[in-house]
Amino acid sequence: MHHRQTHIDALKLIAAQLIVLHHFAAYGPLSDVLEDVAPRLSDWLFDYGRMAVQAFLVIAGFLAAKSLAPAGHLRASHPWRAVAQRYLRLTPPFVAALLLAMACSALARQWITYEFIPAAPTWGQFFAHGALMHNLLGVDSLSAGVWYVAIDFQLFILMTALLWLGRGWARAWVLGLMLASLFFLNRNENLDDWALYFFAAYGMGAAAFWAGQARRAGIQLALLALLATAGALALSVDFRGRIAVALGVALLLGLAQWLAQHAPPSAPAAPSRLARWVALRGNSSYALFLVHFSVLMLCNALWVQLGLQGAGALAWVVLGYWVTCLGVALLFERWVERPLAGWISIPKTLLKT
Repeated sequence: MHHRQTHIDALKLIAAQLIVLHHFAAYGPLSDVLEDVAPRLSDWLFDYGRMAVQAFLVIAGFLAAKSLAPAGHLRASHPWRAVAQRYLRLTPPFVAALLLAMACSALARQWITYEFIPAAPTWGQFFAHGALMHNLLGVDSLSAGVWYVAIDFQLFILMTALLWLGRGWARAWVLGLMLASLFFLNRNENLDDWALYFFAAYGMGAAAFWAGQARRAGIQLALLALLATAGALALSVDFRGRIAVALGVALLLGLAQWLAQHAPPSAPAAPSRLARWVALRGNSSYALFLVHFSVLMLCNALWVQLGLQGAGALAWVVLGYWVTCLGVALLFERWVERPLAGWISIPKTLLKT
């Protein structure tokens, strides 16, 4: 099983690191120092590091199709239960991370005054985040990148609704909305608080999964070729780097699935130790996404308080920031995210049909 999932874990691992470094290049006095010391690296991380989120969108669509409709039609008899389970998967660790971010921002505000550090939250602001409505209600974010959690939930609701309403034509509905987003909706930045804007990437992930599930190898490759053609046409109409990244990740997932299904039994797999290492860090990618901004705020505050300067000091701070983020994410996943997943769930009596 490891050789079929290691590529997904590896993509999540790489994408999470890029987002962590992107925010380092985007926020606080440390970002200014990085721009002075290494302007090209700073510009690249700021402009392109953010595109790593497209990998998470595609993977989320791929896994949603796998769990909700592996054969192309919704297998859950009660769609709202799947939606509720998704909310309970995302929100408890998200709220725990917000509490951590609130504590770290309160501490950082004692040392430095910068706009990127959130102000003390109101109860309304906190509950808007807990309801995953903060982006739609226009409230100030309590941490960096938290828009993604709300969008992920919106996308899952939209995917579930399309599969439920579409019945026998469910895949056509999903793929139709994917094309509408690719060619039209994703080009309207006024929609970037809504799932419709991001459904291009999410739908490509679903399309990649269904293509890989086709019974015949030739059909699988033909479907992936159609996906590639649709993506290329959309890029020729309006080139968007984020869509190019999403298309590349979707095709990679589809091809990896095709290879896994048609590889001979003797085909080499990733070494088990490497697969476990990648899986551990891939599993903690959501935790890393949630907690790294708390570490970043404290690193910026310490940089100012200690009066550090120069490229050498910056290199040590970057290394310390990165290693601390990885360590805190592993602890958060082990002691917060995982226990919450076991403690907070829909009662089994409600899951009965």
